[in-house]
Amino acid sequence: MPMFDHYIGIDYSGAQTATSGMRALQVYAADRKHPPRKVTAPPPARNWSRATVAAYCLQRLRDDARVIIGIDHGFSFPIDYMQRYAISQWDEFLTDFRHHWPTDAPDMRVESLRAQNPRTGSASELRLCEKWTATAKSVFLFDVQGSVAKSTHAGLPWLLRLRQSLALQGRLHCWPFDGFAVAEGKSVLAEAYPSLYRRRFDRQQRSSDEHDAWSIAAWMRESDRRDLLPGYFQPPLASEEIQQALLEGWILGVC
Repeated sequence: MPMFDHYIGIDYSGAQTATSGMRALQVYAADRKHPPRKVTAPPPARNWSRATVAAYCLQRLRDDARVIIGIDHGFSFPIDYMQRYAISQWDEFLTDFRHHWPTDAPDMRVESLRAQNPRTGSASELRLCEKWTATAKSVFLFDVQGSVAKSTHAGLPWLLRLRQSLALQGRLHCWPFDGFAVAEGKSVLAEAYPSLYRRRFDRQQRSSDEHDAWSIAAWMRESDRRDLLPGYFQPPLASEEIQQALLEGWILGVC
């Protein structure tokens, strides 16, 4: 039996403000019977904003159905950063980050917070999961095409909001921070990396952003149908690497 009923892929963007509608923000949803379909932004908006994407995720995670949501931005920072600021737990990291980078505020931009920000790191710092891939870039590497730095800095406060939602207590598994193994009946929020999946699928008439979101949802659905997700949830890590990844996070599909 598949682990999930629904599969949602989100291609993220760290541009503009939390309430700005952006064409680069794309959402696709699939279920067991149907391949991914584009989800349109709630009217009257023409495009998704980070705020409306978060509200949509909250709504879907509240459902009784089992949902897995893959989002294209980093869910945490490298171990060097954690040691530098004496952070030992993911929830502690999210709270500390939100204090220094309140990018979920309505009129706040990532760019306006970058100058002289005390909570940052070097573009040479990589998480273990990024070292295990050929193309993943540092979450601190800004102003480079294909980098997720801005998306990551814009998206992390929304993870904290979802994490703290009373409606999701006991239902949401933030992978792998709540453990690599996912209990039956849990819905999952996971970090996705479209470069791992997009070339497996024909792009057809989709834009690059649309195809990235579509590919996340399609890959998760296909992996679940083939009973491969349990293996992807348990990458072959040594004990020390597991402890590091429980703080740094992991990209779903990196093995």
